Amino acid sequence: MIDDLQTLYRLMMRIREFDSRMQVLVNAGFIRGGAHQAIGQEAAAVGVCAALDPDDLITSTHRGHGHAIAKGVDVRPMMAELFGREGGCCRGRGGSMHIADFSVGLLGANGVVGAGIGIATGAALAQSLGASGRVVACFFGEGAMNQGALLENVNYAALHALPIVYVCENNHFAMSMRAERATALANLADRALGLGLPGVSVDAMNVVAVRDATREAVQRARGGGGPTLIVADCYRLEGHHIGDPLNYRTREEVQHWREQDPIARCRLKLAAVIGDAEIARIDAEEKARIDDAVAFAEASPLPLAATAEEGVYA
Repeated sequence: MIDDLQTLYRLMMRIREFDSRMQVLVNAGFIRGGAHQAIGQEAAAVGVCAALDPDDLITSTHRGHGHAIAKGVDVRPMMAELFGREGGCCRGRGGSMHIADFSVGLLGANGVVGAGIGIATGAALAQSLGASGRVVACFFGEGAMNQGALLENVNYAALHALPIVYVCENNHFAMSMRAERATALANLADRALGLGLPGVSVDAMNVVAVRDATREAVQRARGGGGPTLIVADCYRLEGHHIGDPLNYRTREEVQHWREQDPIARCRLKLAAVIGDAEIARIDAEEKARIDDAVAFAEASPLPLAATAEEGVYA
């Protein structure tokens, strides 16, 4: 588990740099296909993963670069994956929405809303049956709160006290639709009451608050107490996808949330401890790290057509 505020800040900056650079690369034609930024949501990913042990597991979403980086995926093969190159973590077959790296416990991102919920619950059942001591964290957006899969899986996990933490990243929009137009509950964490598990709301623009809330849920899961639903209240500062016209929210609303930017809030706390010069050094190092990832991706070869069926099983 990560206690160091400097490490939390560094990881959030890595995510911010990665997703910011991705927008430039998409617009320049280097990256094709759907790409979704998590700018503004970095504290949710980093805070949750900071409460996990290295061999714990997670599932991710279509907006999953932050989850991958926070769990320890190397940005070089991640960037190569976005470029569709052989050096990618899925050999260029998955792209932005399907990054996976079992070596660090990332069981995969998924382009289908809520599809990771069943994968994560099955993984938690496997850990329970095998008495591995591992915990699974399952990320999904508030748009998945009304999926039937959520009811079925969370009920099963609660019934069998599976070691899993369900993390709903409530960024307030399912594409352009506001959450309150889709869900009757004012407090999404109250959904847990009807499913027999604790529900917790947390300010996910505060990385330490997310880490601390997740730490309690992880300890409960690892100790045999079963699952917890965490609703991480956050905001995506950019569009649903790169190219989103963003004509469904006001500048005033976005500015309100920009003033709560999780990285700026963490930077303010950290500056009082290590100073502005050290923070500037961290920022420069993370920018250079993404520069290196882009160079690695560009140098990696395209997959050969003859290998298209490799990794596909009947």
